[in-house]
Amino acid sequence: MSGNPDQTFAEVVRGRKSIRGYLDKPVPKALIEEVIGLAMRSPTSMNTQPWHFHVITGEPLDRIRKGNTDRILAGEPDSREFRRGEPFAGVHRERQIEVAVQLFGAMGIERDDKEKRQDWVLRGFRQFDAPVCVIVTFDRELSGSDDTAFDCGAATTALVNAAWSRGLGCVINSQGIMQSPVVREHAGIPDEQVIMKAVAMGWPDPEFPANSVYTNRKDPEDAVRFVGFEDD
Repeated sequence: MSGNPDQTFAEVVRGRKSIRGYLDKPVPKALIEEVIGLAMRSPTSMNTQPWHFHVITGEPLDRIRKGNTDRILAGEPDSREFRRGEPFAGVHRERQIEVAVQLFGAMGIERDDKEKRQDWVLRGFRQFDAPVCVIVTFDRELSGSDDTAFDCGAATTALVNAAWSRGLGCVINSQGIMQSPVVREHAGIPDEQVIMKAVAMGWPDPEFPANSVYTNRKDPEDAVRFVGFEDD
């Protein structure tokens, strides 16, 4: 899991995986700046560059973790700002269940072990106890544009790939921003920005079982159509 800036693009993309367990080791600010600088080279619709990255660590992040978790446990409704759509169904739900089975299997969490399952859920609300959290936001005046979400997603994908190339692990998540008022308060996010996603970031813990999981991906034959090409 060590960083190697000489990796090819293919090696980074094929090697990267979501990291949910981190070493108790700070991440240098200069390294995060480098990674985000690479991510901001992502393509963007008509050069709008709608993204903002709020990088949080230390006490402010601890306050977000506590406030997010306390409000969830107290039964506060989810207050995510970015639309989440309808619950997954069909094959999409099957894939969601598949990765949960992989993770619970790696962690030794049995189906009827409510205590361990609850602990796993709370890890998500705590940003997986990562030393750094990057909150991705976009300008509220662009809220009606689907291109904006597309552009921010592209930049976030580039962010986790750039981080991996430098030895850092990440997991993109929504659990850590479920209680948006808490996030907005302690991260100092201005009202004219919409909170979209969170990225937990840090040095991967090689001993954390869930970090061994690589999610299965659909075969390109099931996702790609070629039109107008001559047969080989």
